[in-house]
Amino acid sequence: MSSNPSFNESPNHFMVLDAISRGMKKIDSIAKVTKLSKDQIELIVNDLKNQKLVNVVIKKGFFGNKKIEFYITETGDKLLNSKKEELSYKSQKLQQLYESGNRTQMQSYMDDNRMWMPMMLFSGILNMVMFASMMSFMGMAMSPAESAQTEGQVDDSSGAADSGAADTGDTGGAGDVDSGGFDNAGFDTGGFDTGGFDSF
Repeated sequence: MSSNPSFNESPNHFMVLDAISRGMKKIDSIAKVTKLSKDQIELIVNDLKNQKLVNVVIKKGFFGNKKIEFYITETGDKLLNSKKEELSYKSQKLQQLYESGNRTQMQSYMDDNRMWMPMMLFSGILNMVMFASMMSFMGMAMSPAESAQTEGQVDDSSGAADSGAADTGDTGGAGDVDSGGFDNAGFDTGGFDTGGFDSF
């Protein structure tokens, strides 16, 4: 599905894809929920567009400003669901190891899959309380990315609802799917509606 072999091993790409699938349409709102920097998100969105996993829609905002929004494609949705199934299996296996009390096996499995923990926490595949218990059980500290996800998980659902509600009145604007010319040079945050509904 993806011509980029490293894409399937990039948790940040899947976190951004998951955020877009939940209705986060702008860089600001994606940054808020994923805890990634806006620069990282711009690069990732460009990759996702090139892989035909997201569509970029340019709408006219107030005073002729351009509003750039992102929507997941059918291919992107399939790839995301496939990755979530795979991670769900890993989460169940981790939980079984935790319940069995086998610290050595659990630590080895955790080390092998550590890079995916932020994505699993972000998507709700791995419960944050369970994860904190596992880390405590193994005497391990959370990485900054894992900590960011456990701290922000509580208010993610309300953030998703708010941004969805805020954008519903926008459907009347004519939107063109931009199939090309989406490069970082013409993609600065100055053109975004940063002070809009997504900021609190």
